[in-house]
Formats: sequence, C-alpha cells, structure tokens
Amino acid sequence: MPAPLLHLTRLMLRDFRSWPALTVPFQARIVAISGENGAGKTNLLEAISLLGPGRGLRGARAAELSRRQGEALLPWAAAGRFESPWGSFDLGTGTPESGRPERRSFRLDGAPLRTQAELAERVAAVWLTPQMDRLFQDGAGDRRRFLDRLVWALEPHHAREVASYENAMAQRNRLLVQARREGRGADSSWLAGLEDAMARHGVALSAARRGLVARLNATLKGGVTGGFPAARLGLACPVAAALDGAPALAVEDGLRADWAANRGRDAAAGATLSGPHRADLLMTHVPKEIPAALCSTGEQKALLVAVVLAHAALIEAHRGFAPLLLLDEVAAHLDERRRETLFAALAALPAQSFLTGTDPAVFRPLRGLAEGFRAAGGELVPDTDLPVPEAR
Repeated sequence: MPAPLLHLTRLMLRDFRSWPALTVPFQARIVAISGENGAGKTNLLEAISLLGPGRGLRGARAAELSRRQGEALLPWAAAGRFESPWGSFDLGTGTPESGRPERRSFRLDGAPLRTQAELAERVAAVWLTPQMDRLFQDGAGDRRRFLDRLVWALEPHHAREVASYENAMAQRNRLLVQARREGRGADSSWLAGLEDAMARHGVALSAARRGLVARLNATLKGGVTGGFPAARLGLACPVAAALDGAPALAVEDGLRADWAANRGRDAAAGATLSGPHRADLLMTHVPKEIPAALCSTGEQKALLVAVVLAHAALIEAHRGFAPLLLLDEVAAHLDERRRETLFAALAALPAQSFLTGTDPAVFRPLRGLAEGFRAAGGELVPDTDLPVPEAR
C-alpha cells in the first residue's frame, strides 16, 4: 500500500473546546475515532480542519473555540506535524497568550505566516459532517460555500478572490444604504471603483467555480467513486454562463454596467441583488436523473461521498497530494454495502482519512487497514480492536 502524500503524524491541542490538553500520534492512512455523543470526536476533526485555511468545519470564530474556565476564555492552540512531498513541517494555529481572544494566528515551523494562501499551499482538507445532510434543503449560500471550499482546496488563491469580492460588495452596499438614508446621491466615482473590483474578482471566482465543476464531472465519469451513485454537478450562475460564450473582459464590462444601472434598486433593497454571490450548486443523481433535493437522505449522503472521493482524486492528480478527508459520522445514513464500498475507496485513495462514529463495531471491517481510537473523558486512547496496521 503506497504511503500517503500528505500525512498528519501528530496532533497537539491545548484548551481547545472540550480538550484541555492532548498530544496524539497518527500512524495509519485511515484513523477511526469512536465514542459516545459529546465525547469530543467532532472537536478533534474541527481542530484538524483548522490546520488548513479557513474557519474549519464548523465555520466558528476564534473566540468560540476556547475552553472556558468560569467566565474566562482560555487561549487555545492546535498544532500538527505533517509528512509531505516536500518533507516534514509543523503547523500551528490559535490565540495568543495575551491579546484579543478573537484574534487567530498561524505559524509554520515556528515562523509567523502572513496569509492563509501560504497555508493553503501546504495543506488542504475536505469534510463531511451530519449538518451537511441538509445541504440540499438549505439555502443556496450553504451549497455555494461547500463549492468554494472544494475550489479552494484545488486553487489556494480562490479564497482571496472570494474575500476581495465580498469586501468590495459590502462597501458598495454600505455606501448605497447610507446615501439613501441621508437623502443624497452616492459618490459615483467611489461606486465605480468598487464595482470595478467586484467585476474583476467576481469573474475570476466564477471562472474557478465553473472550472472545478467541469473537472469534477469529468472525474466522476471516470468511475473513481466505486459503488456510489454517479453524480453530475451544475452551476446556476449567470456570470459562469456568460463565460461560456464571451471573454472574461467582456463579462466584466457587463457586470459593471449592470451594477451601475441598478444602484437605485440595490440601495432600496440594502443589498446587491445580482452577481456571483447568488450562484447555486446543483447536483443530479445520474442513474435516476433526478435532482439531489428529491433523493432520499441515504442517497444524498452517498452523492456527497461520491463528490468528496472524486475531489480527493482530482486534487491528488493536480497538486501532487490529496487532501485530508474528515468524515464525521459518515456511516450514519449508509447501509452496510455502501459502508464497505466507502472503506474500500478510502483504502485505495492516496489520502489520509479520519472517520468518527458512536459505534466502534462499524469500523471493524477496517481491521488491518486503520488504526482506532476511543474518545472519553477528555482522553483519546488506542482502540485495541483496531491496532496500528502492520507496514506493507
């Protein structure tokens, strides 16, 4: 069995959510963590997700991650040691011993990181959580954020495009609303500058979303998802559709003209009503040719698993390492046959996977492939039923 291209070999936590202190080594490509509800399993996956760019699998603010001592928020830290194609390195994140608890910093091999883009060059993580079971019933914003995380893992600079677009849009909205409230016209040159930034970054992020959807669909057609139902993705976005028939500069010009013409409408609404921030990710169950929203809960979970597996294979092919896969209670809506299919797919992927579940028996088929741990009482102890696999 080939060694993983990106391997978290040690995790250290301090005053992170329910974990006062933890140092644990990981030796296998598949790590199975079992424990009762409330034992801190999801907190462990969240800590790992925070070693990559972004706000992690819960999208929490830095101050929300601290363990409490009475009314006080304790400074927290999460650190990991990685083996990778470019050698071993240490990554750490957390809040400072003295300072604002909402301020989070990063360090690479002990040196401060200036931007999360630098972090994204080293680590990528993709996850499935029980909350994502509602992805097809919730609003377009949740699906759009899911898509952006997939893009970000493949193109580290995508996050900067999204943040720059949203920042310019927020300034435009404030300017329009303030001018309307005060009964005056907004500064047209300032608005034009903001709309220019929105157009440039908006077209760039739309192109990246469009490109990922196309590449994922090609990968899904390649059959990397084993026994999971084939999914087909779509992007409901006028900007992405415009890029099908026009060069990027022409699409930018169209966006600038549209926003300039609709300043009054947007001022009345208090929001920008058109643009790539209103895009939606579509997904179809190919064998049945029905939208994912009309599928059963189990079928929806299977479609998401298929997309995540295809995404991992795509990143490995394009970036030289696969992302860490964080699968929280992933077996909850999978029948026994699909669980076996999932385990076989994880064993075949050149990626390190972390799985959690309340029932340790679910992971027994992984004996010889995975190492197991049990979470209880603020401790993580080896599961003797899932010893570290022998080297092959």
